[in-house]
Order: sequence, then C-alpha cells, then structure tokens
Amino acid sequence: MSLLAAHAHDLADLAARDRLRGLFPRSGVDFSSNDYLGLATSDRLRGAVMEALARGVAVGSGGSRLLRGNDPEHDALEAEAAAFFGSEAALYFSSGYAANAALLGTLPQRGDLVVYDALIHASAHEGMRLGRAETVGVPHNDPQGFDDVIAAWRARGGTGRAWIAVESLYSMDGDQAPLDDLAEVAARHDAVLLIDEAHATGVFGANGRGLAAAFEGRENVVTLRTCGKALGCEGALVCGPRVVRDFLVNRGRGFIFSTAPSPLMASAVRAALRILADEPERRDRLRTLVAHAEAALAPCGVTPTGSQILPLVLGDDATTMRVASAVQAAGYDVRGIRPPTVPAGTSRLRISVTLNACEADVDGLARAIEGALA
Repeated sequence: MSLLAAHAHDLADLAARDRLRGLFPRSGVDFSSNDYLGLATSDRLRGAVMEALARGVAVGSGGSRLLRGNDPEHDALEAEAAAFFGSEAALYFSSGYAANAALLGTLPQRGDLVVYDALIHASAHEGMRLGRAETVGVPHNDPQGFDDVIAAWRARGGTGRAWIAVESLYSMDGDQAPLDDLAEVAARHDAVLLIDEAHATGVFGANGRGLAAAFEGRENVVTLRTCGKALGCEGALVCGPRVVRDFLVNRGRGFIFSTAPSPLMASAVRAALRILADEPERRDRLRTLVAHAEAALAPCGVTPTGSQILPLVLGDDATTMRVASAVQAAGYDVRGIRPPTVPAGTSRLRISVTLNACEADVDGLARAIEGALA
C-alpha cells in the first residue's frame, strides 16, 4: 500500500464530488481577480518599482524584521499607511492570510471570547484555531447575534475581553457588514472590533480608505487592509493602536519567525497608496462599470450587491463547474466556487468586476452565461 494512499483516496473523493481543485494558466478577460482598480499592471506602479530599484531598494529582505530584515521601506510604508488610513500605527505582513492568522492567534488571550461572523475569511478561522480564546460564530450580518452571545458569556461569568471579528465587505457574497451597529455592540460590551477590509480597501471611502475609515483611530478598532487586491501589490497592513503593533512585534509568532516581506514590494505599496489619493477617477470608473454589470447580468440571475463582487449562486457543484468551463471557453475568466469556500448547496460563479474589463466585455460575459445556462 502506498504511504500516501489516504491522500490519494481523498483526492479521488473530491474528484467524484466535483470539488477537485487544480492550477491552470490564466486566460480570457479578467472577471475573477481582485485587481479591482487595475493597478497590478499599471504603468504608474511599474514606474514606481523601477524607480525604487534604481535608488537601490532591495528585492529580498534577508531575514525577519527582528533580525536584519527590517528595511527603511518597511518603516516608511507603515508610517505612511497609518497617516493615510488614520490609525495610530500600522504593521506590514507578507499576506492577508498571515496577518489574519497572527491577529486572531495573538491578540485574544486565554479567558477572552472571540465572536465572529459565520462567513468570515478562512484565515481568520486559522488564527482562532491557533489562539487560546473561546470562539463562537454567529449568523451572517446579525449584530443582535453578536450582542446576545457576548451578553450570555458575561452572564455565565466571562470576565475577559470580547473581540468581534468581521469583514467589511464579504468576499463571496459582495455584501457589506452593518459596521455602525457592530460598533455600537462593541462599545456596549467594551469589546474590540476587528474589521477585515480586504475587499473594501481602495474601492470604498474617501481616497479609497475603505468602509471602516470612520472608525479608524478608535482605541477599540483594529483593521486589516490587504495590499494584493485593489492596491495591486502584495502583503497586508494591520492598522490600529500602537500597543497592538507592539504586541504583535513581541508576541506574534507569525510575524516574529517569518522572513520580512520584500522591501521592493513595500515600496510598491507606498506608491499604490499615493495612486489611491491621486486618481479618484479609477474608483469612479469602477462604480460605473459595476452599475453596468449589475444591469447586464440581472437577466442571468445575478443579484445586485452594490459592490464589485457579484455572485451567481447555482447551488450544485457539477452545474457550477460546467457553467464556469463553458464561460471560460468563451473567453471570460470566471471561476466556480465550491464548498468549503462557500456553504454547502451554494456553489456559485464569483464574478469580480475590475478595470481590466470594459462594458463590452461585460455584455459578452452576460451572453456567455446565458448560453451556458440554456
């Protein structure tokens, strides 16, 4: 028997249920990336990287931030990001996954309670798994559910800190969290509000500061802002009180024991923040394109979300992958999303509207989906 027979059996089971994943070259018009503002291939961002290389910015960091890996570009980015988003301090991580895992695996302590939205990112679940606090999930976008769970925990004798973990814009449904209501719940229970701004940063708010911009700077608010989506780069920024930054530097194992992110990429993120402030027309163009997409795709069964993420829920795994394959063959890069990424019975096409497409591309996508569903 093969030493990896169990693994092979698991893969065969995934294939039988139309859930086997694979890696394929990207092709077709972009309706699947998170490069919402089209910055990843922008001339301005490319130019900033070339300028950084010309002034001697290193490609690799050579070590962890606590050893020799701390570069002036990291420090400059963190200072500029804190000023841009309005937080007291910021800390740069290599990815959003690493940042979420470090946040939830480090900040909540034994005796604390983490209450999280049922649809929060997988990286948040990884952080909670690594942490020492009790964790409880609540139904999606249900502020009263958060309130009830924390109140019941206190009534049972819970004396630690409560932490509320949500996304501001959900990556698979494209809907927004009721942040005002959640902030009230946090204030009422002296809780800390952790807001994952991964899909809102760059797209929403003044200068692209996100949906949580109005709450930034509060003592009980920590935000996570990924740099690999609308910013077109790589990495993630944790923004919040300075004590949070210092605690992660001293206690966050994912930060302490990881090689520091590329200084060159830190320089690119600095440039991306400047582009957000200098080129509001990118957000204007995206809003116009989203409105067009909502109207064009409505006959296909796509429900408007008010965001750049438009799901077409088909339910069945096999149907979802069949339709995705047909649409891809027509020249449109839309991916099928299946459990466990989404709840069972809600397999879908996740249509991502980006500035890498135009209105004519949206119209062609609508025709391709209609044909695949016929």
